[in-house]
Amino acid sequence: MPPAAEPAATRAATPSGEPGAAPPFADWNDAVARAVAALGTPGFPAAMEAALQRLVSHQMMNGFHYAPDGRAFDLHNDRLGADRRIIVDQYLAGTYVLDPFYDASRRPDGPSFIVMRQLAPDDFEQSEYFRLHYAATRIVDEVGFRLTLDAGHVGILSLCRIGDALQFSPGELARLEAAAGLVRALGERHWRGLPTAAADGAKAGAPRRIEHPALTNRELEVVTLILKGHSTQSIAAVLSLSPDTVKVHRRRIYAKLRISSQGELFRTFLTDPLISAGPR
Repeated sequence: MPPAAEPAATRAATPSGEPGAAPPFADWNDAVARAVAALGTPGFPAAMEAALQRLVSHQMMNGFHYAPDGRAFDLHNDRLGADRRIIVDQYLAGTYVLDPFYDASRRPDGPSFIVMRQLAPDDFEQSEYFRLHYAATRIVDEVGFRLTLDAGHVGILSLCRIGDALQFSPGELARLEAAAGLVRALGERHWRGLPTAAADGAKAGAPRRIEHPALTNRELEVVTLILKGHSTQSIAAVLSLSPDTVKVHRRRIYAKLRISSQGELFRTFLTDPLISAGPR
């Protein structure tokens, strides 16, 4: 979500019960030791989540990994229950191409610690992706650790606050960022070899892309940025165009596709109930 000023009253309490306070070092140290001992076993994700829970409270840890060709795979989504259809199935079926975390995973110089509200485009909350997918997950704040895996895959392990929970405070974000090196090292060690298994036996289909035979490459760039939640001014800055030129492109796109709204644009490329690839 776009960054916003955060008053002191919105800061969430940490496990110690004091806003912004770090957990006792012995507790954190013991929890990390249990995560290290669980490396390579099915118990590692839960042990890693328990350690991070000692550092900063959250309601969900989950993750995905992305292949160099643009496909997305399940990294860790074991305890989502009824939300799995939206958080995992719909995401892997295609909405991932609009996810700011997916964009961050494809940058060679991507940061090791990612904060959604600092990364998201300026009109993210007005986008159809946010309205139809992200808001449906009930995630109110999200951060991610970027994992460099085998075979050119990149994983994003996320911590989320959900529902009525408050956003992560600046102090909590600072603690998580300070722990990013450790989280990455353990996560990369544990999930080593997963990309090879994914390539051999995963159900993921062809990479999802924003494509249409009636549109030029420039028009497809504009479509992609619109769908991701960029305003006219932001699109102009990203593509080094004037805002008026962006508006001309948008009118031409809508005319070619015979549509009149962003909702129709979303449905043209990404359709419900399970998001599918756009026209080839």
